[in-house]
Amino acid sequence: MNMLNRETVDPVSPAALVRLAEVAVAAISHVPCASLRGPQRGRRPIARARQTAMYLAHVAFGLTLTRVGICFGRDRTTVRHACALIEDRRDDPALELGLSALEAGLVALTGRLNAAVGSEVRP
Repeated sequence: MNMLNRETVDPVSPAALVRLAEVAVAAISHVPCASLRGPQRGRRPIARARQTAMYLAHVAFGLTLTRVGICFGRDRTTVRHACALIEDRRDDPALELGLSALEAGLVALTGRLNAAVGSEVRP
């Protein structure tokens, strides 16, 4: 079976998907979006929120580490490190529940957005 990269199939742009993850994480962590995009690492809550947003962008949307890194102004190895850190933390049941809920919500939202955008494109 020929698997296509999700980035080439979805009508919603990768940058928009990353911003959705960013806004969702900013809302639950009470960290401003601007802090997540900032060039500095920031204090632990800011760094953790950024890592979570990167993780969700990669896992929930299937975006490449390189694409996520570009959107956050980071290197792909930084995104890989963030994903590894968050994955290791999923052993905590409370964090697992929260991440699963965020991931499911983001996937459902983008499914609706893709359907809406796709219906606008069709004649």
